[in-house]
Amino acid sequence: MMEDGDWILVRRPTEKDLWSPTLMSDFNNDSSKPLKVTFSGPAKHWTDAIPIGNGRLGAMVWGGVAVETLQLNEDTLWTGTPGNYTDRNVPEALSEVRKLVDGGQYAAATKAAVKLSDNPSDVYQLLGDIKLEFDDSHLKYVENTYRRELDLETATARVKYSVDNIEFTREHFASHPDQVIVTKISGSKPGSLSFTVSLDSKLHHHLEANNQNQIILQGSCPGKRIPPHISVHENPKGIQFSTVLDLQVNPGAIIHVLDDKKLKVEGSDWAVLILAASSSFDGPFTKPSDSKKEPTSESLNALKSIIGLSYSDLYTRHLDDYQNLFHRVSLQLSKNSRSMFNDRSLEIKKAKSPLTGLWSKKSEDDTVSTAERVKSFQTDEDPSFVELLFQYGRYLLISCSRPGTQVANLQGIWNKDIEPAWDGAPHLNINLQMNYWPSLPCNLKECQEPLFDFISSLSINGSKTAKVNYEAGGWVAHQVSDIWAKTSPDRGEAVWALWQMGGAWLCTHLWEHYTYTLDKDFLKNKAYPLLEGCALFLLDWLIEGPGGYLETNPSTSPEHMFIAPDAEVLGRTDDSIIGKVREAQPRLLPTRVARDGSIMEWAQDFQDPDVHHRHVSHLFGLFPGHTITIEKTPDLCKAADNTLYKRGEDGPGWSTTWKIALWARLHNTEHAYRMVKHLINLVDPDHEADFEGGLYSNLFTAHPPFQIDANFGFSAAVAEMLVQSTIKDLYLLPALPRDKWASGCVKGLKARGGMTVNVCWQGGDLLEVGLWSKEHNTVKRLHYRGTIVTANILRGRVYTFNRELKCLKSYPFSEGAFS
Repeated sequence: MMEDGDWILVRRPTEKDLWSPTLMSDFNNDSSKPLKVTFSGPAKHWTDAIPIGNGRLGAMVWGGVAVETLQLNEDTLWTGTPGNYTDRNVPEALSEVRKLVDGGQYAAATKAAVKLSDNPSDVYQLLGDIKLEFDDSHLKYVENTYRRELDLETATARVKYSVDNIEFTREHFASHPDQVIVTKISGSKPGSLSFTVSLDSKLHHHLEANNQNQIILQGSCPGKRIPPHISVHENPKGIQFSTVLDLQVNPGAIIHVLDDKKLKVEGSDWAVLILAASSSFDGPFTKPSDSKKEPTSESLNALKSIIGLSYSDLYTRHLDDYQNLFHRVSLQLSKNSRSMFNDRSLEIKKAKSPLTGLWSKKSEDDTVSTAERVKSFQTDEDPSFVELLFQYGRYLLISCSRPGTQVANLQGIWNKDIEPAWDGAPHLNINLQMNYWPSLPCNLKECQEPLFDFISSLSINGSKTAKVNYEAGGWVAHQVSDIWAKTSPDRGEAVWALWQMGGAWLCTHLWEHYTYTLDKDFLKNKAYPLLEGCALFLLDWLIEGPGGYLETNPSTSPEHMFIAPDAEVLGRTDDSIIGKVREAQPRLLPTRVARDGSIMEWAQDFQDPDVHHRHVSHLFGLFPGHTITIEKTPDLCKAADNTLYKRGEDGPGWSTTWKIALWARLHNTEHAYRMVKHLINLVDPDHEADFEGGLYSNLFTAHPPFQIDANFGFSAAVAEMLVQSTIKDLYLLPALPRDKWASGCVKGLKARGGMTVNVCWQGGDLLEVGLWSKEHNTVKRLHYRGTIVTANILRGRVYTFNRELKCLKSYPFSEGAFS
C-alpha cells in the first residue's frame, strides 16, 4: 500500500515471463490500458450489471446506490430429474423417414421425422438475490463521484460514490479456493455505514435469520420443467438447495434481526458479507429424492472452513488462484507503427503488499464508460478495446468453468429467469463447442475439464439412445442437452432437433486437447474410449447411398471424421474399429463445390432458401476443423471464400465470431477485421429485437438476447488471427490487420504440439518470436509471409527468432524471468 492509502498493482510472474522481446522495452508491459469494464452509473438492465463467478457460483452486481442487488446463480440448479432418453418406436419411424428421403419426398420426410423427436430438455434456474438497502441519504449521492467497474486483473467488481463528503466503497469477488462470494462495504467516516441486508428467490423457498448474524435460505427447483412437458400428473422431488449469508462487522457496530428474515447494520465502519450455497445435485444419474447431500450443512461447513480468515486473507487466496490463470496471456495492440504505449495509464511495479490489486490510481480513462467505447469503436477503432474484449472472454471462462463444475451453458452460469431463453441449456450444434474454443489457444486448458466430464456422462446415456433408438453401437448425442446429460432429440422440428452429430463434434475437443498438450495418458485413458464409442455409432449410422457413398439419412449437418490419427498415436492400428474406419473414410462423400462456386451444403446441389442463414456448419472443415487448408485444398478454400461472401456479415454474435475465425483461416485479414468491427456494436436492451449480434454495456454478447458463446468465440478468433498451428506447423500473424494493429505483442498463447508462443510486431511486420516447450522435444515448421523455416525446439529451453525466422538466442528456463 502506498502512503496515500491507494493500492498499486503487482503482477506475480507467470510462465509467459520466461521471454521478453529484446528490441523494444515497451513490449514488456502487459496492456496498453487498464483491463477494466467501467460504467457511469448503476445498472438499469440486467445486461448493465457486472458478472462475477468462481466456476460454480455467480453473481450479477447492479451497483445501485440506495438499493444494491446481487443476483445469484449456482450451476447445479436445474429443473427435472434423470430421464429415459430412449424410444422403442423410433426404429420403425426411422425406416419410414429413410424411405421418404430415398424417394425424394423431402417435405414428407421432414414431417414424418417429428416422430423421432423426444421431450424437451430441462431448464437452468436461478438461485436468488442479495438486497442491500441503505438509508435515504444515499439517494442524494454526488453523481460525478460514482464509479462502477469490473477489474479483469483482479476479478473484482467495485462501486464507489460519495454522500455528504463520505466516500462509500463496495468490493465484490467470487472465490474459487474458498467457494464463496464475498462483499466488503465501507465508509470513509467511522460509524457512517448503516444498511439492511436480505435474501430472496423466485423459486419455492423458506427463509430465516439466526442469532449468529446469518440468513439461511432453503429452497427447491421444480421436479419437472415448465411447459411444454409430458407427465402432467407427476410431481417428482426436484433439486434442493440452500444458501447462507454470513455478516461480519467491526467491533462497536450493531446488528439487529428484522422480521426473522433480515439483518440491519447500524453505525459500522465496514461490513463483510460472505455467501455460500450448495445443492442436493449428486450427478446426472442420481434422482434428487435419492441424494444424500445436505445443502444447508454443506453451506455452513463452507463458512466454517474459512472462519479464521480475514477479508485480506480471502482476497489474497482469490487473487493467487485467479491470476495464476488470467495472467498466463497478455495482449497489446496499437495503431502506431513507430512506438508502443508511451502513455501507459497503469504501470506494473514491484511491491511487498500481499494483495495484488485493489483500487488503482484514477486515470482519465475512468471517466469514459465502456459503453461509450463500444459506441465510438466504429469511428476510432481503438485497438485497446479489442484487448479488453479478448481478455474479457478469458475472464468469463475462468469465472464460469472450473474443474469439478458443470459445463458452461448457453449463458455461462449467469441467468435471471425461471424460463431463460432457449432454456439456458447447452446446445451441441455450435454453442457449447464455441464456449470452449479459447480454452486451449488462450492457455486455460483446466477450464475445459467440465466439458470432458460432460462428454463422459453423455456417452453413458447416449449408448442407451444409440442402442434403442437407432439399433446402433457406441453412443450418440443430439442438439440440446441439460444437467441430466440428455442425449435424445429435443422436441421440435427436424431441421434443428434431429441432429445426431452433437457427440461427434464434441469429441473433436478431446482430440484437440491431445494435439495441444501431447498428453498420451489423457488420450489413452480419457479420450480414446469416448472417441471409439462415438466412431462405433457413426459407423453404424452411415448407410450406403447413391454412387456407393456412405451417407447419413436423415441428416441436417455436414460430415466429419476424427478417429484414425489418435489410434495410430497409441499404437492401436490393429484394432478392428480402426480397420472399419479406414474402410469407411474413402466412401464418405467428399466436400464438393456447388454451381455457384460455394461449398455444397447438402449431398445434392439444392437451391438455398436463405443465402444469409446464420449457420455455416458446412465450413466446419475450415474451422474449427482442418480438412480445408490453404496449402492442401486451395480450390475448396476459394469455395469457402465464396460461401462466406454468400452468407454475408449479418447474424447473431456467435455467427459473427465464427466468421472471424473462418476468414482468419483463409488468411483474409480484411474480412476477419471487418467481422471484428461488425461485432462491436452497442445493443439497446429496450429494443434488442432490432439488433443482430452486438455487445451489451457489460460486454456480454448478444444473439439477441444474451448468449455467452460469442464472448468466447471472440477470444478464440483473435488468437486465430495472430497464431495458427498444426502439430508440426506454426503460422505467425496469418491474419494480422496491419493497418489497424500496426504494432503489438501477444504472450502466452498455446499452439498445437505443446508449444507456448509469444509474438511481437512493429510497423505491421514481425519483430521477434519467443517459443518454448515445457515437456516435449519437437520439430516445428515456422511460417511467416511465405518464409518457412524448420526449428528444433528442445524442451526446457526458450528460443528467440527474428523477422527472418533466424534463431537469435536460446537459454534454459532457469535463466528466464519466471525462475
